[in-house]
Amino acid sequence: MRLQFFESSQQKLIDQYQLTDAQLRFTRHARECIPLISDTRTPVLSTIDGKLVTYFDLHWAEGVTPYSNNPDAILLRAFSTDCRELGKGYATKVLQLLPDFVREHFPTVNEIVLAVNVGNEVARKLYEKSGFVDFGERREGPKGELIIMSYHLH
Repeated sequence: MRLQFFESSQQKLIDQYQLTDAQLRFTRHARECIPLISDTRTPVLSTIDGKLVTYFDLHWAEGVTPYSNNPDAILLRAFSTDCRELGKGYATKVLQLLPDFVREHFPTVNEIVLAVNVGNEVARKLYEKSGFVDFGERREGPKGELIIMSYHLH
């Protein structure tokens, strides 16, 4: 498994990526995220044997400001696993690889921040097991109350 930045030649992988309605209650589909690419937001793919198994965006600057006042933080958003690949440990592995990936590609970043819906218990537990900490910050999001979690890199 490896993490890589999205390239337009990988659009077919995005088109084949599948999420259930239950997953879409809490996250955006990769197809919806690709048009949002900007100078401060980039998609990251996790592939195995040429298949896209997990997807997420990394967003900094104005993307992270609603969730953190740390100018050296980066936001993990739209994290998901293809529904056909659930239960295989891929999300856990990606979250284990993420800190080194961020250190390599964003050397000034010292914190990874994410927002998880209060009702998304499975994701919250996954993030906790992966070292993200809930410091009690809450925000209101478009799909309900959000728990702000943080992973300190230094």
